Amino acid sequence: MSLKLLAHCLKFSAAAAFMLICLTVKSQYNFEATDRFITSNQKALGGDIATLIYRDGKIIYQKEMGEFTIKTAASIASCSKWLTAALVMTFVDEGKISLEERVSTYLPIFETYGKSYITIKQCLSHTTGISDKGLLMRLIERRKFETLEEEISSFAKREIADNPGRSFFYGNVGLNIAARVLEVVSKKSFESLMRQRIFIPLEMKNSTFAADNAPNPSGGAVSTASDYMNFLVMILDKGMYKGKRILSERSVAEMQTVHTKNMEKKYTPRVAEGYEYGLGEWIQESDTMGNSIVVSSPGLFGTWPFVDKCRNYACIFFIKRLLNEEKKELYLELKKKIDEQIPSSCGN
Repeated sequence: MSLKLLAHCLKFSAAAAFMLICLTVKSQYNFEATDRFITSNQKALGGDIATLIYRDGKIIYQKEMGEFTIKTAASIASCSKWLTAALVMTFVDEGKISLEERVSTYLPIFETYGKSYITIKQCLSHTTGISDKGLLMRLIERRKFETLEEEISSFAKREIADNPGRSFFYGNVGLNIAARVLEVVSKKSFESLMRQRIFIPLEMKNSTFAADNAPNPSGGAVSTASDYMNFLVMILDKGMYKGKRILSERSVAEMQTVHTKNMEKKYTPRVAEGYEYGLGEWIQESDTMGNSIVVSSPGLFGTWPFVDKCRNYACIFFIKRLLNEEKKELYLELKKKIDEQIPSSCGN
C-alpha cells in the first residue's frame, strides 16, 4: 500500500471513529418528548425560552425559542440568592467569617436595636425573625436607598417578628444583611466581590448586580442561561469549575442541608410550598433520610435553575415571564420528562 493511500485510509478511519462517537453520545439521550412538551407549551411558559441541560462534562440538551437565546441577558430575580449565598461561603472557606457568628459583630446597629443574636447562617436561611414586606412595598422602598448600608440600617430598625432561628420568612432581608457583612469585612462593594469571586472565575461574562440605586443581593442579578449554567456546573461538581476550586465541598454540602426543618413557615411563595430551605437555595426534593437530592432557586420572573444530584445533571429554564402555580406544574412535568432519559443512582 502506498504512503498516500495509507494516509487517506487513516484519515477515513479517524473520521469514521469521530462520527461513531458523536452518534453514540447523541443516541444516549432521547429528548424528543421534552422537546415536544416545550414547543407545545411555549405560550404558557412565556414565549421566550432558553433551556440547557448539562451532564457528564457537556451540554446534552439545548433549546431556544422566541427572542431568547442562551446568551440573552435578563433579570433573574430570586435566582440571585443562590449566587449571593455562594459568595458568602467563599468567605467562610477562607475563615474570614463563620456561619455561627452574629451579624452585630460587623454591623453594630443590630445590637443597638435589640437584634444582636441574629447569625449569618440565619440570614442565609431566612430565619432572622425579621419579617419582610410585600413585593410592591419592597420595590417602592428600595428606590430610596443609594447603598446597601442604608437598606440594612432600615432592616435593623424594624420590629422583630420572632426570635431568630424559630421561624422561616422568605424574602430579601437575610441575604442582603449577609452581603453587607461581606462589604464590611472586605472593605469592598458587593458588586466588586461578586465579580471577583463568582462571575470572573465562572466565566459569567454577561452577569451583573449593577443597579441605579442600592444593589439587591437577593434579587437584583441580570444573567443569561449560559452564564448561570456555569454556576450550576460548579454546584454539581461540588465546588469545582474547570479544575478550579470555587467553593469547598463542605460549603456546597452546607448550602444543600435543610436548615428549616420543623420550623413554622410564616411565609413561603406558593410556587415553593412544600419545599424546605438550605442556605440560599430550596431543597426541592429529599430522600427518605432527609438528604437533599434536588436543589433549586426559582425566580419571580420565571427562570428556574436546579441540580439533580441523583441523576447527576444540572438544568435551567430561562424565561422572562412571571412565575406562577401554572408554570410550576409545567416545570415539574418538564423535569419528569427529562428524568425519564436519565436514570437515578439513588435507588429511591
